[in-house]
Amino acid sequence: MSPGPARAALTEFVLKVHARCDLACDHCYVYEHADQSWRRRPVRMTPDVLRAAAGRIAEHAAAHGLPDVTVVLHGGEPLLLGPDGLGQVLAELRRVIGPVTRLRMGMQTNGVLLSERFCDLLAEHDVAVGVSLDGDRAANDRHRRFRSGASSYDQVLRALALLRRPAYRRLWSGLLCTVDVRSDPVAVYEALLAQEPPRIDFLLPHGTWDNPPWRPAAGDTAYARWLRAVHDRWRADGRPVPVRLFDSLLSTARGGPSGTEWLGLDPIDLAVIETDGEWEQADSLKTAYDGAPATGMTVFSHTADDVAASALLARRRSGRAGLSDECRRCPVVDQCGGGLFAHRYGAGHFDNPSVYCADLKELIVHVNENPPEPVRLDAGLPDDFIDRLAALTGDRVAIGRLVEAQIAIVHALLAEVADPLPTGGAGADGWAALTALDRSAPESVARIAAHPYVRAWAVDCLAGTGTGARQGPDYLSAIAAAAALDAGTPVHLAVPVRGGRLHLPTVGTVLLPEVADGTARVEIGPDSLRVRAGDVTVAVNPGTAGGPRWWPTRRLVAQDVSVLLEDGDPHRDCHRLPAGDRLGDEGAARWAATFAAAWQVIRDEVPGHAEELRAGLRAVVPLRRSGAGVSEASTARQAFGGVAATETDAGSLAVLLVHEFQHSKMNALLDVCDLVDGTRPIDITVGWRPDPRPAEAVLHGIYAHAAVADIWRIRTDRQVDGAQAVYRRYRDWTAEAIGALQRADALTPAGSRLVRQVARSMSGWPS
Repeated sequence: MSPGPARAALTEFVLKVHARCDLACDHCYVYEHADQSWRRRPVRMTPDVLRAAAGRIAEHAAAHGLPDVTVVLHGGEPLLLGPDGLGQVLAELRRVIGPVTRLRMGMQTNGVLLSERFCDLLAEHDVAVGVSLDGDRAANDRHRRFRSGASSYDQVLRALALLRRPAYRRLWSGLLCTVDVRSDPVAVYEALLAQEPPRIDFLLPHGTWDNPPWRPAAGDTAYARWLRAVHDRWRADGRPVPVRLFDSLLSTARGGPSGTEWLGLDPIDLAVIETDGEWEQADSLKTAYDGAPATGMTVFSHTADDVAASALLARRRSGRAGLSDECRRCPVVDQCGGGLFAHRYGAGHFDNPSVYCADLKELIVHVNENPPEPVRLDAGLPDDFIDRLAALTGDRVAIGRLVEAQIAIVHALLAEVADPLPTGGAGADGWAALTALDRSAPESVARIAAHPYVRAWAVDCLAGTGTGARQGPDYLSAIAAAAALDAGTPVHLAVPVRGGRLHLPTVGTVLLPEVADGTARVEIGPDSLRVRAGDVTVAVNPGTAGGPRWWPTRRLVAQDVSVLLEDGDPHRDCHRLPAGDRLGDEGAARWAATFAAAWQVIRDEVPGHAEELRAGLRAVVPLRRSGAGVSEASTARQAFGGVAATETDAGSLAVLLVHEFQHSKMNALLDVCDLVDGTRPIDITVGWRPDPRPAEAVLHGIYAHAAVADIWRIRTDRQVDGAQAVYRRYRDWTAEAIGALQRADALTPAGSRLVRQVARSMSGWPS
């Protein structure tokens, strides 16, 4: 997936910008454990150290071609810098690292000093803020107190109230809670949940075999019992908030990444820079022995590559091979990963299981035996629906379910349009006819409702915009007439005429230049269509070729598929590119020939996608060719099953159809499932666009570009000229975007699951 060197790179850097704290938490690993190096370090990071640190990070990002890096401000307490000092740090990091790669910044704070001025500054620099809180007042005040013994609880709650404000909500990354088994687990969980955090992290208090954590009795698995109680309540609540520990266990149970150094076998890609410029490993090692995190390197003398190559960090990045024999034999090792590296220390070495080994094993077994209730997505879609749609091999059954969901959405939209209509009007009569047809001929109504541009009209009509507003709710009668014609059911309806055209979706357009805007009477017989407008009567056999007053909707037909060549529907112009005018017979014939050839290419190269397209593609809209003359294509958010494209060759059209239908599938999936965490909007730099993109757009790109890369991978195997370069470009774009999106933590569990499945599908591809 990614180029080799990038796998060895460090992507997250913790900057100790202030080495003192205004609280005196007795479980703090910086001040209260074995390593006491804080006593000899400067209180603040100096400008020279900051400049050198930023330079090393930028140098590393450039050398490895990293699309982004994360810098987390830490301490001590970073807010002790004051707004001016913090602003200088943030500005310097942006100045040095920003031109080289996308810089993501975060900050971990106790929240005591957080103010509007700080929040405005953090918002200006787009800094994600994590806050430490151990639960309710009683739980929090066990440890998180001022040196005087006074409580910090009220100050932290004021900080959280600030972060809940609409102006700052996007900054808040979550709550960090250190477990104390003497506190009531459910009360702690409820107190944290009451703050409406975007995420909760439960951390085990640091300990080693030489200095083990407090337990009620020797051998007691109190930490597992405490976390089990929280897990069971969280599960019963329907998982209302992401909990990193539990989500990590659920992910690793399916073979996915853990997303944390506390669990699993993900390679470690983090380094720490202290206030004096010393490179260190993770702070948690301060619990092992004095000097444990030290590397003997500084930002003035050594690069980030030197740090990544250090022996202890190399061991922490070696996965299963770096674990003790006991851990490697354990049946849950892939989920536990030996636990946090620091917690393995004892008797002078790290070749031990975690001091929490028994707790972790008990918790993992419990979570595995009590998986979350299957998440029923909207429209009754099952929990495995995400996995089936993520498969790059295609899943026709899943597309069928997606089509059903879309039809249900369109039914609801039509009802919403009809709801305020007075009785007796054209729209109300159309709705009455449509509901009657839905009882007598539901398949016909479903076929018309599945047409992409019926939904596009309904959405515009409800919003009062575009052609949907111009057609108005009377277009319900046009939809009903089309369904009646499909069913062979006689109806008489008043149907709107706009711009001299009366359009029946999926059927065609009657030309009535005598009636610029108004209504015409449509009479549907078993196989006939008669339109009366004043003195004009047009009789049409819908199965015949067009005439001077009749533009039938034509079809693109290939071996085992038939879709509409949609060049007449007034609502097809909802794509980001302009739709072309009605094609002449010669143009329609060219499209038919190209589509048939493109379909054969799709069947040969990606038969799974052919199955999906057969199940879900409804219409192809010819686009007006731009002056650049390049092939272009588009989908519309409200038009599932519609693909718009410029006329091109068969091979290119095959790629465009697969690519755009992936976007169409993603749009439909977003209708029934939240994939992106809307509480923390974030922009991400991707390879295929010069401008940073929101997380949803990146997700779209990953989904579409993975399918395109798959086509060019197959063409590379078939030795098609130039295919390898195109394959590598799309593969690398997709792989880098997957990494960036996962690091951004901008997805819901369902979105993360989708991305992991796509990554897994790509994992066996050649480099």
